Amino acid sequence: EVQFVETGGGSVQAGGSLRLSCGSSESTFNGFAAGWFRQAPGKGRERVAALHIRDGAAYYVPSVRGRFTISVDDDRNTLYLQMNNLKPEDTAVYYCAGNRRGYLLQLWDNSRADYWGRGTQVTVYS
Repeated sequence: EVQFVETGGGSVQAGGSLRLSCGSSESTFNGFAAGWFRQAPGKGRERVAALHIRDGAAYYVPSVRGRFTISVDDDRNTLYLQMNNLKPEDTAVYYCAGNRRGYLLQLWDNSRADYWGRGTQVTVYS
């Protein structure tokens, strides 16, 4: 069974930065559409950013555009979410997800993923 594992969460002051990483037990994201979702306390899951690993097409939710960047390393083994200028409203558990067929729109519009990580907590304090 493929597993995704997120790391890099933590507690940071508003205006600070964090970089989340996601590794796959399958060792590669090649061919995937992969993304980051988050869930704040008392709220539903929200999409944050998604990336088609092969062609580089990316989507961002408007609230993070210009502050967050989704990327993959050169070997396509690790998915990243660079988060800059963090705000208290970014506080949430962040999850990595992947659609192994590369269906970016299904991942983005319908959260249709084959694999999900267990999440990493990001806390932004003012």
